[in-house]
Amino acid sequence: MTNLLTPEPNSPSLNPVKRYRPATELVYIDTSATDICGRTGPGSTIRDPYNAASVPIYQTATFKQPSASGSGEYDYSRSGNPTRSHVESHLAKIMHAQRAFVVSSGMSALDVILRLVKAGEAIIAGDDLYGGTNRLLGYLGTHGGVTTHHVDTTDPLRIIEALDPERTRMVLLETPTNPMIKIADIPTIADLVHKHCPRALVVVDNTMMSPYLQRPLDLGADIVYHSGTKYLSGHHDLMAGVIGAKTNAVADQLYHVINATGCGLSPFDSWLLLRGVKTLAVRMEKQQANAVLISDYLIRRGFRVHYPGNPSHPQYALHKSMASGPGAVLSFETGQVEMSERIVEATKLWGISVSFGCVNSLISMPCQMSHASIPAHVRQQRALPEDLIRLCVGIEDPEDLLEDLENALVSAGALPNQPMDL
Repeated sequence: MTNLLTPEPNSPSLNPVKRYRPATELVYIDTSATDICGRTGPGSTIRDPYNAASVPIYQTATFKQPSASGSGEYDYSRSGNPTRSHVESHLAKIMHAQRAFVVSSGMSALDVILRLVKAGEAIIAGDDLYGGTNRLLGYLGTHGGVTTHHVDTTDPLRIIEALDPERTRMVLLETPTNPMIKIADIPTIADLVHKHCPRALVVVDNTMMSPYLQRPLDLGADIVYHSGTKYLSGHHDLMAGVIGAKTNAVADQLYHVINATGCGLSPFDSWLLLRGVKTLAVRMEKQQANAVLISDYLIRRGFRVHYPGNPSHPQYALHKSMASGPGAVLSFETGQVEMSERIVEATKLWGISVSFGCVNSLISMPCQMSHASIPAHVRQQRALPEDLIRLCVGIEDPEDLLEDLENALVSAGALPNQPMDL
């Protein structure tokens, strides 16, 4: 049944706004309607008088003002731009956020969020994190006076044990984690953190799932962010970061940082991101279906596979309770670093590349690429296998992907030379 969303009292519109199913919401952009995000400042009303089928690109740095007092809705694109407002409004809708913001990259998004933490305060984060996240947290520790406690976020009690009501300002989660595909119980963690440390913000990196499969703000998180470079864009022709805030109070703090630092997304990149989001559902459905087949194949071949779509995953039921699908990123172990290197280098369709979420399939060894910035002894402490191979599955024909992977496994000596059992 289609749901109706009743705007909050401070929303510009008091009429109920019809909500469609997720795939429809991704495509539908009402350029004649008032923004429903309850935002103040740039983007509070974003209308196109010409009703263009594609949102216009306002490729301008400044806007002429109607008076000497400068009372126009927009004045300078660092502070706000109509094209950026359109994509922010659209993303707020699909993330179920009160307000959303788009910035220059996923790491810029995290940097904006972490600026809410002051010197002397502390962050609790996972022990299986994207390498860039780990690097930025380390920088805050050496240059910003912010302490980060890395814990196993699959166990909510570990987080509670690390909480300090006086110092803990933020709990930073990835779920699934990158690259070990561990699952954090967002509702339980958010409930416990808000109960024991009300001043702490629960932040979730939702890049791997996208808003199509998982919406952490509905599960109790205060802030959600994505690398828009990945699934939201979908074609690896764009760098972007996305932030969603559950309340206007938090959104105001985030906007202040974005405006002050000037990291807001450019008009053209905002347009590209909005275009990419429209096809998220069809891309994700195809990539996810391919990933399930590839995961099943690797399990049958005897590899240790990390993927929440497998019933054998230790947190399969937990993930299923929070998300509508397992996504399209998986990792597996071969037992030998040299063999993993041979496999990765023997593929033809699978491009050797960092990142994920693109329409074409990618393969990498995280410890040598995306997570190489984490020192080797730290990787060892966190049980990150050096031989781990990460697969980021695209939209190609699954039989071609399987054949290419099989050929690479055989040529690397990981499998005997025998016909593939699809």
